[in-house]
Amino acid sequence: MRRLAEVFRAAGVTGHLHAVDVDTGRAVGVGPDEPVVLASVYKVPLLVAFHRRAAAGALDPAERTVLAPADRTPGPTGTSIMLDEVAMSLRDLAALMITVSDNAAADAVYDRVGRDAVNAALDELGLARTRVAGNGRDLHASLLADAAVGDLAELWDRLDEPGLLGRLSALDPARTSRSTPREAAALLAMIWRDEAAPPAACAAMRRLLGLQVWPHRLASGFPFDDVVVSGKTGTLATVRNEAGVVEYPDGGRYAVAVFTRAHVPAAVLPAADAAIGTAARLAVEALRRPS
Repeated sequence: MRRLAEVFRAAGVTGHLHAVDVDTGRAVGVGPDEPVVLASVYKVPLLVAFHRRAAAGALDPAERTVLAPADRTPGPTGTSIMLDEVAMSLRDLAALMITVSDNAAADAVYDRVGRDAVNAALDELGLARTRVAGNGRDLHASLLADAAVGDLAELWDRLDEPGLLGRLSALDPARTSRSTPREAAALLAMIWRDEAAPPAACAAMRRLLGLQVWPHRLASGFPFDDVVVSGKTGTLATVRNEAGVVEYPDGGRYAVAVFTRAHVPAAVLPAADAAIGTAARLAVEALRRPS
C-alpha cells in the first residue's frame, strides 16, 4: 500500500507491517514476510509458551520466585529498577513482563520456561520463521560485547560512530530473536481465537496484553473510547515495534504487527512512534472497507 510506505518515509523509518482480520483472514501489508528484529516483542511468544507449559502441568504459575538485586537484568521498568529483593509468583512476573515490559521479570519467566520450549511452541503453531534466540540478559551482554563498551550509556553515546550499528547482532534478524510481520500478527490472532493455548490461557493473555501501559504507538492511531487496543511494544536502538489487536464495537478484530527501523539513532523519536499508530489505522481501515 503506497500510503503506508509514505507514512514510514515521512517519519524517517523503514517500516514493515501486516494486518489481518482475526475472523476472516483478510489481510494487507507492506513487506509482511521480511525478517524483523523482535526486541521486546519476543515476550509474546514467551508468554504463549509459559501458558502452554502451565496448561500442560509442566510448571505451576503460582510458583514463588525470588529475584535478588544483583541477578536482575537492567531495564527502565518494573523489578529491574528495584533496590531490594523481590518475591512473586511466575504469573505475576509474566504480568509485569507484558504490561510494563519488565526485563528482569521476563528473564525469570524465560529461565523457568526455557528457550527450547518457546521455539517448540512456535513450531507447533506453524510459525517456523519466528525464533527466540535468548532473553534480555543475553541481549544486554551482546550489545556490550559487540560494541566493546562498558555499559549502555556508553553505547548510546557511540551509536552514531560509523559502522557501529552494523556490528550489533541485536539489530540483525539472522543473529537475534526474530519474526516476520505476518507471523507476529498471526500469533496475536491465534491468541484472540483461543488457538495459541487453551481458552482460559488465551483469555489470561488477552487480559495482560490489554493492560499494557504504553499508548504512544499502536494505540495512538485509534483514539476512540469504544475501540480497544491491546499489544506489546519493542524498542532497541533504532528499532521501534508493536504487535497487537484492535477491537471495534461492532465485533471487528484486527491483528496488526508493525516493525520499524529509524534512519538515525535517537533515544526519543516521536515521529516514528506516531507512524506505527498511523500505519496501523490505515491498514485496519482498509480491512474494514467492503472488498
